[in-house]
Amino acid sequence: MSGEQPLVRARGLVKRFGDFVAVDGIDIDVAPGEAFGFLGPNGAGKSSTMRMISCVSMPSAGELRIFGLDPVREGPRIRGRLGVCPQLDNLDPDLTVRENLTTYARYFGLSRAQARARAEELLEFAQLSDRALSRVEPLSGGMKRRLTIARAMVNEPDLVLLDEPTTGLDPQARHLLWERLFRLKQRGVTLVLTTHYMDEAEQLCDRLVVMDGGRIVAEGSPRSLIEAHSSPEVVEVRFGGRELADFVAPLAGIGDRVDVLPDRILVYAKDGDAAVSEVHRRGLVPSSVLVRRSSLEDVFLHLTGRTLVE
Repeated sequence: MSGEQPLVRARGLVKRFGDFVAVDGIDIDVAPGEAFGFLGPNGAGKSSTMRMISCVSMPSAGELRIFGLDPVREGPRIRGRLGVCPQLDNLDPDLTVRENLTTYARYFGLSRAQARARAEELLEFAQLSDRALSRVEPLSGGMKRRLTIARAMVNEPDLVLLDEPTTGLDPQARHLLWERLFRLKQRGVTLVLTTHYMDEAEQLCDRLVVMDGGRIVAEGSPRSLIEAHSSPEVVEVRFGGRELADFVAPLAGIGDRVDVLPDRILVYAKDGDAAVSEVHRRGLVPSSVLVRRSSLEDVFLHLTGRTLVE
């Protein structure tokens, strides 16, 4: 991080719901202009953390500062500088696409003329200008997400929070949304997002934390996390309908480690092709073999013993 004051700073941050601890003493810093991610499975504490940062849920313990301000005492002032894209779209179905933007803009004190101008700019950004007069209901899931993100930008926020921004979208819609978010990064907008998609985190995040069970288990850039917690390449081997556990011992020592998943075995190695050659040299006959580079999914599997999407 640079020497600038972080836009978000947390120390020992805790969120409890009765006896359940959703966020268990985490430390985070988000620098101006960066895209910062919370990566982890459902129930890891990502959304609870985001709700505290967005000032709609107060911390149970620890210290949290947004723009250097205390959300307990200065929540309205902080919220005026935030853009929030919730996990579930909450657009108004009785309004048109344009009206969803202009009406929201009025909540931030923009005049009708300013709201209209801002809406036209954001419709173009979201590639929804041709749907300005449409109702929300007929829009595709990807269009609704782009409109929700456009609405989050209506007050020209200093910080945009995105909770699972592409969950439920098809691959084409996800990639279009990534391109829109990348444009925001290019403008210098600070993004904080949660996701359980490792490819999304690799695409969008400058830096991220991996969460599990309410705690941070690793932190860094996507590339530094992969380099620290995984091998350069992974060999995925499948053996048809046979019991995969029977192949752990025969595969031992080929790479740095072996992980067994329900449908395949992962062999972590510095050189994937050399590992495949050794598999065949040992007389093993997989039904399929795939060599790929390591990903954040592998990092999470190594740190927690399970995949991100369980």
